[in-house]
Amino acid sequence: MAAEPRFDLRGRTLRQHAARGTVVNTVFLVGVNALALVRGFLVAGFLTRGEYGVWGVLTISLGTLLVLRQIGVSDRYVQQDEPDQERAFQVAFTLECIFTAASCVLLLIAVPVIALVYGHAGLLLPGFAIVAMVPALALQSPLWVYYRRMEFGRQRTLQAADPVVGSIVAVALAAAGLGYWALVLGALAGAWAGAIVSVRASPYPLRFRAGRAEARSYLRFSWPIAIGGLTSIVISQGTILAGEAAVGLAGVGAITLAASISQYSDRVDQIVTQTLYPAIAAVQDRRETLFEVFVKSNRIALMWGAPFGVGLALFASDLVTYGIGERWRPAVGLIEVFGVIAAVNHVGFNWSAFFRARGETRPLATQALVTTAVFLAVTVPLTLAGGLNGLSIGMVAMVGASLAMRAFYVMRLFAGFSPLRHALRGLGPTVPAAAAVLLVRLAGGLGDSLAGALAELVLFVAVFAVATGVLERPLLREAAGYLRAKPAA
Repeated sequence: MAAEPRFDLRGRTLRQHAARGTVVNTVFLVGVNALALVRGFLVAGFLTRGEYGVWGVLTISLGTLLVLRQIGVSDRYVQQDEPDQERAFQVAFTLECIFTAASCVLLLIAVPVIALVYGHAGLLLPGFAIVAMVPALALQSPLWVYYRRMEFGRQRTLQAADPVVGSIVAVALAAAGLGYWALVLGALAGAWAGAIVSVRASPYPLRFRAGRAEARSYLRFSWPIAIGGLTSIVISQGTILAGEAAVGLAGVGAITLAASISQYSDRVDQIVTQTLYPAIAAVQDRRETLFEVFVKSNRIALMWGAPFGVGLALFASDLVTYGIGERWRPAVGLIEVFGVIAAVNHVGFNWSAFFRARGETRPLATQALVTTAVFLAVTVPLTLAGGLNGLSIGMVAMVGASLAMRAFYVMRLFAGFSPLRHALRGLGPTVPAAAAVLLVRLAGGLGDSLAGALAELVLFVAVFAVATGVLERPLLREAAGYLRAKPAA
């Protein structure tokens, strides 16, 4: 049987198609994730820090356990190039359902354990409700087919049902006074809405089928990713446990809010990686092409991630004063640190996609284990000793170790790559923008008012835009050229 063509490029080159896909994903996912960010702020305005802390315990405790279900089945499906793509999808769907069923059993056991550990019996009912959304995640697997084909418009349109429905339900119920139940029921409604539209749009029938050889192939690819999932559980659960022990449930709410805001930059940057991954898998043996894609895609992502993270650090206090409310004042320092971490952590952020596309997943496990070791040896003790300040210092140490391992493996894959030069070039446009705001503040600032804060923000954005235009003009012209190019006749 002849293999089904991987892409329908519609007369474009692969670069042009990927560039256009990036625009589609950017426009769409920026909107969807902005909706999630607004939802977080709106709901935070209706909830107390304690109620938000309950949600933080549930999402981090149960959400991190769900990482065990995400062991690279979808990545392996996108990477493969089997002649019978219907069978290939059904094999991947079968394995996804098996891991999902195992995850449900684990979560049902974990809910009462979590309630016992935290001493909050009120976690039981919302915890069990969250478990009910897990089967819906497996039923969203048909989206993988459109992803592999790089049919991003179709994929993202279907995918929008989850966050849009979830956000509407969550905000409405929070305004009605349901507390953390608004977030729980919103997540549940969104997940099942996404499942319904995905199943209806599936290009292939949903059937269970798998062979031993195929299962072994997925296992070889997935076990290092599973190790990474286990370590992320250790880090997330350890952060919440140590934070709750050091500063209480309200402190956990501060940690959850700071992490959710800073992770917004990660969600947007994942647009680039998610767009490129199917294309990277298609050219996985062309190392020079991979190197070019890695460098340029990371620089483009830093144009968003670096200013967002640094801007978050610069304007964290204003965000509390004029945005989410003074009750979140204790979280300002943590938000500032998480912002800086988010900016720096974008250097080489998409390195794992290139190793996954080549089927080399062991480095992912090694990097995860080293990072976890630093977390246990440094971050946890500092959090217990110094509360939120200790957590901030520990997070810096942990991210430093992660970046060092990332640089080691990227240099091994791409000879001649300089992590320091790459970092300085990517972060360069953000430096004068941050310096301009700091100089204005040293000179007395523009007034302690919303208007003054907005004026400083406009200054930051304007200086960054000018610096980016000067320092990254060739790259911007190249990207614009791909977008302007017309399909070949």
